[in-house]
Amino acid sequence: MDDRSLQMRLVHLLRAVTVEFDLLGAEFAARNGLHPTDVRALIHLLDAARAGTRATPGWLGEQLRLNSAGTTALVDRLERLGLVRRDRDTADRRRVLLTVEDKAMDLGWTFFGPVIDDVVRAAEGFDEAELETVRRFLAAVVQATGQAPNP
Repeated sequence: MDDRSLQMRLVHLLRAVTVEFDLLGAEFAARNGLHPTDVRALIHLLDAARAGTRATPGWLGEQLRLNSAGTTALVDRLERLGLVRRDRDTADRRRVLLTVEDKAMDLGWTFFGPVIDDVVRAAEGFDEAELETVRRFLAAVVQATGQAPNP
């Protein structure tokens, strides 16, 4: 494939964005005594809450590709730090639901808020049709990467 094609230039830009977000996530983790997996877990749990998904430890383990023991250790650590809460599901008392605590959201906004503001400002430079095109493209990228085989 031509490395200078528009499609490949987009791939390279996506890689650059990924690297920058990974660096930010690692810095956030280090400042707050977290592991990078802890940060990914919090992101998945926040996304689940926004989507109305009832997040269980099993669901979180699937998202992070962790086994049961690894997921339990992760949730124990996040709960001990006061970032996540376990609650019994009122519809099925055998099930445990995970909720991100306000403390975690406050930490996240304090660190990532300025970056989010800058990204929103950048998006304001595009009209609605352009933003919808970007949204469709990024959704397709998420789907394509989510279907990539696990090594």
